[in-house]
Amino acid sequence: MLKVGVVGCGTIGREICRAIDEGIVQATLVGVNDVDPVKANTLAGSLKRSVSVMALADVIEASDLLVEAASKSAAPAIVRQALERSRDVMVMSVGGLLECSADLFELARRQGRRLYVPSGAIAGLDAIKGAMVGTVSKVTLTTRKHPRALEGAPYVVQKGIDLKALKEPTVIFSGSAREAVPAFPANINVAAALSLAGIGADKTEVRILADPGSDKNIHEIEAEGEFGKLFTRMENVPSPHNPKTSYMAALSAIGLLQRITASLVVGT
Repeated sequence: MLKVGVVGCGTIGREICRAIDEGIVQATLVGVNDVDPVKANTLAGSLKRSVSVMALADVIEASDLLVEAASKSAAPAIVRQALERSRDVMVMSVGGLLECSADLFELARRQGRRLYVPSGAIAGLDAIKGAMVGTVSKVTLTTRKHPRALEGAPYVVQKGIDLKALKEPTVIFSGSAREAVPAFPANINVAAALSLAGIGADKTEVRILADPGSDKNIHEIEAEGEFGKLFTRMENVPSPHNPKTSYMAALSAIGLLQRITASLVVGT
């Protein structure tokens, strides 16, 4: 059975651990790690099956597959350390890959390992990947969230945007995915995943709307190319534990773990 270690015991890390613990994913949870030992111990103590809280190096050593669910800033070093020890890695903080993707992809190739990136809170990556076999000319992501989900984002702080003053849907950002990811590191991981599946971070266009009337995190993708045209829309329920994160982000990761361990794989 696949041995899985989880680094990062926040909203998504907890959901993944519980899915393994409850048998939703056919794998063994061998250890957890977090920079906050209280979080790690609380999570470990909440599970039905005994699991150890480990140092990062130890949880990597014990795993066949390491799940990184820490943060955008921590992800590159965690992924690198796991690849250097010849472990496969599922990357939740996919925004952290954009700044060093070529280097880490080459390391994975040399080591004969795989980097897995879940679709997260968007739909349509299977079609985008298929379309990329031909030519894709344009990809646009439009994200709509309640202002409270955008509070504290570096871009909002730097621009002095008064989110509480907004009374109607307002475009607060328009630019490339490469610009959007560091500007909204807790909100726009989906832009990084879309970029990796499609035409890249510099060509993928992103619009972010703050909508005081929205009770969901909404992501729309539009794409054009030789295949024709694509439009998808996801209306995500925010995680009950973290309004900046869609519940679907955790479900997508669990679904990918099921895919990795399954005997039947459906979809591109």
